[in-house]
Amino acid sequence: MEIQTKEIIGYIKELVHIPSPSGNTEAAIGYMKSFFDRNDVSFKTTNKGAVIATIKGEDDKKHRLLTAHVDTLGGMVKEIKSDGRLKIDLIGGFYWNTIEGEYCTIHSTNGKIYTGTVLMHQTAAHVYKGMNDLKRDEKNMEVRVDQEFHSRKDAEEAGISVGDFVSFAPRFEESESGFIKSRHLDDKASVAILMHIIKQIKQEGIKLPYTTHFLISNNEEIGYGGNSNIPNETVEYLAVDMGAIGDGQATDEFTVSICAKDSGGPYHFGLRKHLVDLAEKHDIGYKVDIYPYYGSDATAAIRAGADVVHGLIGPGIDASHAFERTHVKSLKHTADLIKAYLLSPLV
Repeated sequence: MEIQTKEIIGYIKELVHIPSPSGNTEAAIGYMKSFFDRNDVSFKTTNKGAVIATIKGEDDKKHRLLTAHVDTLGGMVKEIKSDGRLKIDLIGGFYWNTIEGEYCTIHSTNGKIYTGTVLMHQTAAHVYKGMNDLKRDEKNMEVRVDQEFHSRKDAEEAGISVGDFVSFAPRFEESESGFIKSRHLDDKASVAILMHIIKQIKQEGIKLPYTTHFLISNNEEIGYGGNSNIPNETVEYLAVDMGAIGDGQATDEFTVSICAKDSGGPYHFGLRKHLVDLAEKHDIGYKVDIYPYYGSDATAAIRAGADVVHGLIGPGIDASHAFERTHVKSLKHTADLIKAYLLSPLV
């Protein structure tokens, strides 16, 4: 099973262009269902709208589960202003300054789609003195819709209403030097890696040692994507999500991140050590790190009472929850570690 990063990047590009803020992920989940169908992988949809695929292994008494999430950060129309512009409420944990100037799409409840731009109300430098000192927050930020709206009534008659979802343009780019820049690499980069590995397992007829489930969750950004629908036979639960980069962090864009602890406490030491041993055995570049302001679907599962060994790995992502970037090397090292893990004994 040789990892093909071009295919992973192709999946990332397709995924990030499917709008899927938490709460409005049907299109992305539909994309995953089609993928599983094409690759003859059995799956079921959960009541919460996630999808869980299963590949039977030699041991069907003890199972593994890997998860990654297709839901992303986004917004929701909070108010239609008197001039037809929109105030939005944020979906997921991020800051207003990270979306200033970003193109967006308003998904009206009646099915109509409108484009716009997220801006400070006081953006015009020739009009607003001291605009640079104003706080980027829900009071000052708004969506300028690309329609001839002069009033709240104009927007309402066009079908826009409070509760409509707002998604942000991904701006995907792949550089010649191997960098992938895009919004929503959290966590669509990890989903793409799992897709590539699943396809290889099916095409090459690889027999896994244990029955393995792949949960594509759809509510991770709001805290409860993978805390249910865990088969009773599951003994190991591995979340595949981004590694965050910043001052004081070991994680980089060129290796796989293995998380030792996040806001929910330490991950299972035995599983973490097992992952490190696999990385060293297979010459996989890795970094062990701690994320104090981070929570994964594995954390959510443990908090919900799941009796599993839990872990977290993922590609290193720069500028998390903003305009993100990773490198092809990190994608490959993450895929190589997942491959080695799937073929290894249980902890």
